[in-house]
Amino acid sequence: MCQVFISADPHLYDCRVRSVRLHGVATSIRLENLFWNVLANIAQRDGMRVPQLCTKLYDELVAERGAVDNFASFLRVCCGRYLALQLSGGIPQDASIPISSLNAQRVLATERRSNTGTPFVRFAVAPSGMEARSRVA
Repeated sequence: MCQVFISADPHLYDCRVRSVRLHGVATSIRLENLFWNVLANIAQRDGMRVPQLCTKLYDELVAERGAVDNFASFLRVCCGRYLALQLSGGIPQDASIPISSLNAQRVLATERRSNTGTPFVRFAVAPSGMEARSRVA
């Protein structure tokens, strides 16, 4: 089982720090190259560069939540959701279709269906000192 994961190109899990301006303030974001690659794919779909995408995501997150506690973690989750939504059919695999052209409610509906109907792995939180178990929903 582990061979599937350990055979990954080490470049994918090497970290890289990029400087992004958020409201005129230079901010350093440290992510693994895999995540920078996915962010580049997302940005390219809508004719943006990664710094522009990061600024847009940051601004929309602040507008929705009022604060950003861990922006790098948020970006990682965005990448995972993007890939999962492609698998569920919510986001077309055709990269020429801009994400901004999609109906957000329809996209999110595929995520909800996937979480209730298809076997996505969910993790059970175990008490301290016990092993966490995963289960297929």
